[in-house]
Amino acid sequence: MNSPGQLVVFSLDECYYALDLSAVERTVHMVEVTPLPQAPEIVAGVINVQGRVIPVLNIRKRFRLPERPAVLSDQLLIARTERRTMALTVDAVCGVVERSEQEIIEPASVLPGIEYVKGVVKFADGMIFIHDLDDFLSLEEENALESAIGEEETTELQE
Repeated sequence: MNSPGQLVVFSLDECYYALDLSAVERTVHMVEVTPLPQAPEIVAGVINVQGRVIPVLNIRKRFRLPERPAVLSDQLLIARTERRTMALTVDAVCGVVERSEQEIIEPASVLPGIEYVKGVVKFADGMIFIHDLDDFLSLEEENALESAIGEEETTELQE
């Protein structure tokens, strides 16, 4: 069983972020992402992983980072929420680190009002923001995504 302090660290534009190891299913090299009409803006499209349609999130939009096209060296971090499995496009998966609960700081004490973050780990050369995927999509985005995936599956069945 994974302890709460085990984190999968990934990078975007020289910044480091993390997810709880228990939420991460696997990482894969970048593959072609199929656009998904009617999906929320944060959804880049979908991929097929062993017969499962998995939405791919462009988390650069959520973090307000500069857009850039996906490249072959990018990775997809496939993770589970309470509601669904999703893939995050990241520059690189850096590995797994372990931190004690005492080393994980409440996000409000670092930056009041920060969203989607459930903890911060400080290092000598920077910080890692630990994200909570269960709160990553708003209810409206969840509903729009569910509707778009349903339409995609219906279209595939008709073809």
